[in-house]
Amino acid sequence: MKDYLIYFAQAYPNFRRSEIESLAGLNGIKLDLSHHDESTPFLVVQLENDEQARKIMERSILGRGIYELWGEGKTLEEVHANTKLRYGSEFDRYKQSTFKFDFVGYMGSREKKDKFEVIESFAYLGFEGAIRMKNPDEVFVVLEQYEQPDREKSTTPLHIWFGRQVQLSARTENILDKYDLKKRKYIGTTSFDAELSLISCNIAQVNTGKVVYDPFAGTGSFLVAAANYGGYVVGSDIDHRSLRGKNEKCNIRANMKQYNSTSQFLDVMTMDFTHNALRPDFQIDTIVCDPPYGVREGLKVCGVKDPAKAAHRENVVIDGEKAHLRRDFIHPKKPYELASLLDDLLSFAVQRLPVGGRLCFWMPTANDEFSTDFIPHHDSLDLLYNLDQEFNKWSRRLLVYSKRDQQSSHTSDEQAPAATVSKNVSNFRARYFKGFSPSSK
Repeated sequence: MKDYLIYFAQAYPNFRRSEIESLAGLNGIKLDLSHHDESTPFLVVQLENDEQARKIMERSILGRGIYELWGEGKTLEEVHANTKLRYGSEFDRYKQSTFKFDFVGYMGSREKKDKFEVIESFAYLGFEGAIRMKNPDEVFVVLEQYEQPDREKSTTPLHIWFGRQVQLSARTENILDKYDLKKRKYIGTTSFDAELSLISCNIAQVNTGKVVYDPFAGTGSFLVAAANYGGYVVGSDIDHRSLRGKNEKCNIRANMKQYNSTSQFLDVMTMDFTHNALRPDFQIDTIVCDPPYGVREGLKVCGVKDPAKAAHRENVVIDGEKAHLRRDFIHPKKPYELASLLDDLLSFAVQRLPVGGRLCFWMPTANDEFSTDFIPHHDSLDLLYNLDQEFNKWSRRLLVYSKRDQQSSHTSDEQAPAATVSKNVSNFRARYFKGFSPSSK
């Protein structure tokens, strides 16, 4: 095993570990991240080789790069001594390689003159290859963490690492700019943030050739992100307007065409999730979604509030055909509780996912009343991650589950495993519109 240094981006620090662990697991790599500290973007991990490092980092959104760690210390002198001790026998391997030096500074940086002096201090490496600023064989990097005084730029590093660049992440290749919602052909008021969509799909372990389903597709944010990672995507939504889009050049299919992902796009369909029309033997490998929670509009499913009053509608005839049997018939809708929706979502995942398949969805919670009891659970699903994105008085949580082997479930064959969802989650919409005041509980 060798030491590698991961350099993270300054975004969603509480999501870092779950993304890197998920990418490692996707590639069958054992990785211990229990020592990760969210307050620093630097993390030393142990891997077998560069290939493992590349697989973990190449599609990461929260990582920026991974480096073979040659030396570290609190001062440059300590770094040199540590580098000679750990990698002195490796210098000749890169003696004839073209190379360049680079610097990464967190909370501070060096002056240009100081950088030249630091580079010269590594003369003992004995490299004889040409210096090439573009596309060199190797990039050697000095990474430094500085202490940030109030309103002043720090010039004294707290810790220094030196290493060989192995792999930069998708983030450094402008993937966020590529999928920026402002540049997308079709978006709506419910379009999910592009960065978090990509992160969600990484944690959900979306992979090439796997079928990914979003039962609340809306304008297709998760479908676009999943297709980027090679998944075959299919979506549904009860609102036909969002799926249809504005026209042929402004809809979900147009987005797929924009990103050259039409070959990954299976279809979207207008469908009430609680009356799912997907055939039972249709293989779904991963479910990624952002269920509606009633902020922009109340949750609804197909049905009627009062069946007795609606019974007479069955006798309505239009052009000699019963209205409810016509192709243009729009089914009435009735209110639906968030707790019931989540209960149905977990049960559906257990029915459709393979063992090890992941369910990944976002759930809103009020900050002042949240407890772990609010997190939905199912006898046949293992909760892997509970990650929160906090706003002012509420948060949305990314909950990630893995389907458990039925044989490992403790329920008897006579009683089917059941989902358990706290009814308190249904209070969210009412409390949201009342400003989460205590009196609204």
